[in-house]
Amino acid sequence: MSVKPLHVAVLMGGWSSEREVSLTSGAGVADALESLGHKVTRIDMGRDVALKLHEAKPDVVFNALHGTPGEDGTIQGLLDIMGLKYTHSGLATSVIAIDKQLTKNELVPHGVRMPEGVIVASESLYAADPMPRPFVLKPVNEGSSVGVAIVMEDGNYGKPIARDSEGPWKHFDHLLAEPFIKGRELTVAVLGEEALAVTELCPKSGFYDYDAKYTDGMTVHVCPAEIPADIAAAAKAMALKAHQLLGCKGTSRSDFRWDDERGEAGLYLLEVNTQPGMTPLSLVPEQARHLGMSYAELVQRIVEEAL
Repeated sequence: MSVKPLHVAVLMGGWSSEREVSLTSGAGVADALESLGHKVTRIDMGRDVALKLHEAKPDVVFNALHGTPGEDGTIQGLLDIMGLKYTHSGLATSVIAIDKQLTKNELVPHGVRMPEGVIVASESLYAADPMPRPFVLKPVNEGSSVGVAIVMEDGNYGKPIARDSEGPWKHFDHLLAEPFIKGRELTVAVLGEEALAVTELCPKSGFYDYDAKYTDGMTVHVCPAEIPADIAAAAKAMALKAHQLLGCKGTSRSDFRWDDERGEAGLYLLEVNTQPGMTPLSLVPEQARHLGMSYAELVQRIVEEAL
């Protein structure tokens, strides 16, 4: 493909719990950009990131960061102040989308079906359950399924949760509690104004947590998902609607649970990721490949959206 050469700074790494994933995403993106003839400056983000960007003077910044401060509006605000163009969503969208409760507040009134949730103090879990079991506990603003726990009736956390049981309650002061939705794990990538495909995620054990996402062989990706056409259409429509309502730019990925015994009424959006992974195991590149788009073409499309 013929492209106009640009100077692209690729931001990666940082200090979030998703640092290693970001480094892998960033390396892949940088290699792809160089293969297309672009000049690339690779920046492992530290506290001196503004100085490094000022010295580099790129045409555009490819934000390959995951988690805070790369996905929560912090780096977006810095780039806005510096007058630099950058990939993916802007400040306001990033602030809302990384917070699962703020995302509900924005999407549910517009008819996007999401599980009802309640914010609970972790300390309160040692006295009583916040809702009938089974339920899910997750940090309000972490990605990559970091710190997610499914509390089952016959689980090993205790009833109520024992103070010495390992779980997110030991690492976060507050958690989001949601009813557990049985069924199947689906995800939809959106690029620009197009929902790409539906992938079903089938972990070989447990659920689709951080290890299942980023350890080769632990999860089977079925793309396109082997689900009824009306469910696939509904998931794609819901992902695109969420992308638009939140004001996402470039690419996003929406994650779903589908209770296949309830038809379309069993389809629930869980969250919207504004900085989806770009690793060899990541879902957005996989869906792009399904539609005949190479990894390098995907990266170029995301850069063009930023410009």
